Amino acid sequence: MSDDLTTIKVDQFLAHPPAKVWRVLTEPDLIARWLMPGDFRLEVGHRYTMETRAIPATGFSGIVQAEVLAFEPERMLRIGWADGDPARPAGTGWTITWTLVPEGRGTRIFLTHEGFDPDDPLQTRARTIMDGGWRGMVTHRLGDVLASLD
Repeated sequence: MSDDLTTIKVDQFLAHPPAKVWRVLTEPDLIARWLMPGDFRLEVGHRYTMETRAIPATGFSGIVQAEVLAFEPERMLRIGWADGDPARPAGTGWTITWTLVPEGRGTRIFLTHEGFDPDDPLQTRARTIMDGGWRGMVTHRLGDVLASLD
């Protein structure tokens, strides 16, 4: 983990071309295989919901409200991400940015997850758990889906 308590950063090489990595980040059926099912659509302003297992220790309800904030095909995807439980007061709002850089015959993928409040113990715990989770997702689950497309 970095010293910046507001951000998670992941830098990973994937032995697949950017076009293929882009598909795994933007096609709903492929997203569901490595992250969570949802009604994602590659359109700025599109809002969608994803559901997974709740993590009470972090205050996470298991419901994610997301919005496509920006994208550059095969280069960058920026998503707004917030806990979607209507019973919870609004507050946790993160930005997740995926950046793809061609490298040899593969892709260097950078994930930046910003917006953690280091003064909030639940968000500090969430950052610790999500840091490991993102690394596992990018290294293993996303890689497994990419390999299955060969």
